[in-house]
Amino acid sequence: MDKARNSVLIVDDEKANIIALTHILSPEYLVYAAKNGQDAIETAEEYLPDVILLDILMPEMDGYAVIAALKLSEKTRNISVIFVTGLSSADDEEKGLALGASDYIIKPFSPAIVKLRVRNQVKIREQMRLIIEKELAEKSNHAKLEFLSRMSHEMLTPMNTIMGMARILKTSGGSRETEEYLDKIGTASRHLFGLINNLLDISDNNSSALTLTDSVFSFKTMFQNILREIGRNAAKKQQKLVIDIDPSMPTLLGDEERFAQVIENLLANAIKFTGKHGEINFSARVLNEENGAVNLQIEITDNGIGISKEQQNEIFSIFGQADGSITRKHEGIGLGLPLSKRIIEMMGGKIWVDSEPGKGSKFIFSCKMQKG
Repeated sequence: MDKARNSVLIVDDEKANIIALTHILSPEYLVYAAKNGQDAIETAEEYLPDVILLDILMPEMDGYAVIAALKLSEKTRNISVIFVTGLSSADDEEKGLALGASDYIIKPFSPAIVKLRVRNQVKIREQMRLIIEKELAEKSNHAKLEFLSRMSHEMLTPMNTIMGMARILKTSGGSRETEEYLDKIGTASRHLFGLINNLLDISDNNSSALTLTDSVFSFKTMFQNILREIGRNAAKKQQKLVIDIDPSMPTLLGDEERFAQVIENLLANAIKFTGKHGEINFSARVLNEENGAVNLQIEITDNGIGISKEQQNEIFSIFGQADGSITRKHEGIGLGLPLSKRIIEMMGGKIWVDSEPGKGSKFIFSCKMQKG
């Protein structure tokens, strides 16, 4: 079967009608033919055409009986059926529509009308298929998010216990070697704790539980706090951080915690995916001011491993990420970017990336905030 083309099944006991309709449709569609009702049902179940052109007046099993049988079958009930008939009374049309017919073509038929009506039914069928696929994908994502939320809540309690016990042991006066082991436990625990919180944020955000809270804050003070956390990681890899903050940056009114979370996620990724002695540039600009609000643009540029065009379409998806082997190597599971995208969109902004493998990446996001 030719999957590249949509298909049509023509059902008519008159050979001349089958030949005429095949001639009209075959350049555009894959055409099947059946000369009686039983043959039509068997052909429809085997090939599952997109549209069936069905004659009403046929011996033994008329078109009404055929469409009734098609609609009873799980396999064929959603196939569009167009009656092609010489019957033109309102009662005949009403009966066909009541049985599930999608349209009527009255004999003698016009080639242009046949093409248009078949084409319309194919478009409707394609639209319905896309709607169904979207609904199934949304249900699947919702189920995954519910599972992630339950799993994350279950993991928080033992993680808090592990972190607490490690802190207590470290202050109990052990050997230097023991302290080093406890430091490693603490570092790994904090990393895992952050991943769990990201999972919770993503599940909350998609269930509309995540909200933004406004407060007045200083951009520079917020950024200094971020640097205290991630600067150590850059120092370990002997990376150069170049910071450029617009001197006209005003005090802002917005959700400082979520805003900082986005910037920290992007900077942490830049550090993570850039090698030793690499360089990361951070830029924060005021694009313009209007009605007491400022439009901001943040850019984080690195000279790290880069991202291919194909992977760029996946990295902002909740259940998609870049090359899995790379993210495993650099200890990441790709939650920060989809979460950042959601937060930025809640702030009325957008995020995008400009990158090339081996040549680094530039992540840019814009948002609008009130002046504090």
